[in-house]
Amino acid sequence: MSDPVAALNHATFTGFAVVREIGPLGMITLRAEPDAIGLQAAISHCTGTDIPALRQILHNGDRAACWMSPDEYLLILPYAETATALMSIGQQMQGAHHLAAVVSDARAVFRVEGAKAAEVIAKLAPVDLDALPPGEVRRTRTAQVAAAFWRDGNGFTVVCFRSVARYVFDLLASSATIGSELNP
Repeated sequence: MSDPVAALNHATFTGFAVVREIGPLGMITLRAEPDAIGLQAAISHCTGTDIPALRQILHNGDRAACWMSPDEYLLILPYAETATALMSIGQQMQGAHHLAAVVSDARAVFRVEGAKAAEVIAKLAPVDLDALPPGEVRRTRTAQVAAAFWRDGNGFTVVCFRSVARYVFDLLASSATIGSELNP
């Protein structure tokens, strides 16, 4: 495995909120029915978490399991461990219908932090952020592109396709520009 390279070289913008690229992260997409034999063992072995429920992300240190759709999970782990984790999933789910693929290099990950981080996201996504509790994931559009995000700590983590990383970063930065606050 080659050394990971951040999509935007760890770009950062500071406005009324801070936007920064935090990738690359190890990511595996795992498709399987929720009751598939070995699914719990596979997710637990890779992330140390249970199977996430509808729109849930479960964290365990630098690892997480994220519900993406009724039969799709995103496993987040250290980048260097994805090949080993992929083999483990195959062993844990042997005989069960599933698909697992490393998608680390196909994604970009950003953090939006600060007291007004929600304003940055609110300008770009059709989501009621007041009703979005920590630990809940939203898959939606961020302006014109697909993205997923969740609230944690003092901000949000945003995941998008690497091919639109510059566009998403620029959207987030523009949305965080001082003077563009929704509630100054």
